[in-house]
Amino acid sequence: MPDPRPHSALVTIDTPLAPPRWALLQRQFLRVQAEACAEFYDKYFDGRGYLECVPRWGGDDGPDDAAENQLNWTMLHALGADDGILDLFRSGLEGHLRQYTEAKTVEVPMARDGMYYKEFPVSLDWFHHGEGLSPFLLYGLCDPYDANYIRRCRRFAGFYMDEDPQAPNYDPEHRIIRSMFNGSRGPLMRKATALDWTGDPIEVADRFALGHGERTYAEMLDHFREYTDIVGDHPLNLGATQLGLVAFAATGEEKYRQWLLEYVDAWVERTDDNGGIIPSNIGLDGTIGGETGGKWYGGCYGWNFTVTVPQTGARANRPACYSRPHYGFANGLLMTGKLSYIDAWRGVIEAVNANAKEIDGRMHYPYMHGDEGWFDYRPHPFSSGALEVWYWSQDRQDLERVRGDGWVSFLEGDNPSYPERALEQDLERLRQKLERMRADTTTPDTRLSDDMNGINPATTESLTRLMLGGLPTGRSCHALHSRLRYFDAHRRRAGLPEDVGALVEKLGDDEVTVSLVNASPVYERTVVVQGGAYAEHRLDRVTLGESAAGVTEAYGADHSAFSVRLAPGCGAQLKIALKRYANPPTFAFPWDR
Repeated sequence: MPDPRPHSALVTIDTPLAPPRWALLQRQFLRVQAEACAEFYDKYFDGRGYLECVPRWGGDDGPDDAAENQLNWTMLHALGADDGILDLFRSGLEGHLRQYTEAKTVEVPMARDGMYYKEFPVSLDWFHHGEGLSPFLLYGLCDPYDANYIRRCRRFAGFYMDEDPQAPNYDPEHRIIRSMFNGSRGPLMRKATALDWTGDPIEVADRFALGHGERTYAEMLDHFREYTDIVGDHPLNLGATQLGLVAFAATGEEKYRQWLLEYVDAWVERTDDNGGIIPSNIGLDGTIGGETGGKWYGGCYGWNFTVTVPQTGARANRPACYSRPHYGFANGLLMTGKLSYIDAWRGVIEAVNANAKEIDGRMHYPYMHGDEGWFDYRPHPFSSGALEVWYWSQDRQDLERVRGDGWVSFLEGDNPSYPERALEQDLERLRQKLERMRADTTTPDTRLSDDMNGINPATTESLTRLMLGGLPTGRSCHALHSRLRYFDAHRRRAGLPEDVGALVEKLGDDEVTVSLVNASPVYERTVVVQGGAYAEHRLDRVTLGESAAGVTEAYGADHSAFSVRLAPGCGAQLKIALKRYANPPTFAFPWDR
């Protein structure tokens, strides 16, 4: 049980301050999003928590898309939205797990006994696993003491730690995940077929509007016709390290940390051995390109993955191999505090851009590599993960790659209108989503699970940047990387207390500047300020005006959190000196550490 004893505040803010517009917009946006999510749930979920749609298997529309209808709901609660949003998420999660365990394929072999087994997808790629798991993996930020959540975290991580004989996904000898298709029933150790990816035959014309624009089931099959080479390890499998991270944060057990680092370190070594560029296939014997004829750039979603668009016959590049792996490298940073993991991904960016060439008097940069060398040259540098590398490193040289970003410009003092403008745009997008939802006249038997993804009301990107000084989580299955996080000291829950707004105005390697405002003219509020989403940053000193205090008598021995008492209608700017990545990540709330 949480400690019921009150904690004295390290900082008291009693300077009257009329609530800035950004603070009022934050509070409004948190409130109306929770209300909109409740309306969305009532429209698209039934009393069991089942999504009212036609459940399907596959990469076109499948279980991951169904789960994405609650994307950002846990993040919204962690920011401070009403507890009702968490209750709805729990109901939808339990319904989703039952619905897709009951849902079975007829023709697709791997899901004939259920699309989920042991409450986890039976076998698919981590591009899709990650999208479906994202809201679940952030649930620990909201309720780390849920015993069922802890059991699931252990079980899911075990699928990738050679702990479940029915899920031999991981080869500890070669430190590989054996296939790009993996899950609770283990890896698929053959070439994937279009049927494996597409799912069972389905009526399309005049019934469904497919997300990739296919007009017939035949076009659905053709979409995945070339997605065959899945055997061996792939950079997308680094998404599985998120299971190790949440299991460690929930339990503190060293085995999860050890496995995560073992696997991430293997990918760092492969990247180094490949001239600084992450390879897109690792053979079953651990060699680079081992399942693709020695081609480091081969395989499904690889550096050379170009496919035919069935509707047009055009060729399209789909190299997902570099879209998300940097988040896996960053899990190594969270576990160890070593910036060498970020150096490795910076090296990927630099190694690719080193192959730039002049075209029509202007430098162009490659994004693909095939048998004839680099291709798909574009007039802007390869920059996948560049914003994240700057955020993690705080190296001024890395800043040069992201100077055009509006949020970065605000943090650099050059875009003062960014907070209000971003929140105003989010509120307008929410209005448009609700307008679309209320105009939706489809019936459950004419909906696929992803039809509603675009009108899911929960939008947390701007709030994460502004309130936490963090990287938005979205659907990429990665940890919440933030400079700060907040807790309600009175209600003993995650998120800012009612009426409180927070604006992170500046980031540095060893300091963060944040303004806290209590918009209530009646009630005082006490907010617990934590260093990082997982208490990974040590807070050393907080300065309010001319007064500075060492964070020595706050929560826990890790010096990762302190309390701020905000008098009614008061606010001020705090400068917090910190040591980044000094503590092991934990979900435990500050008063329990």
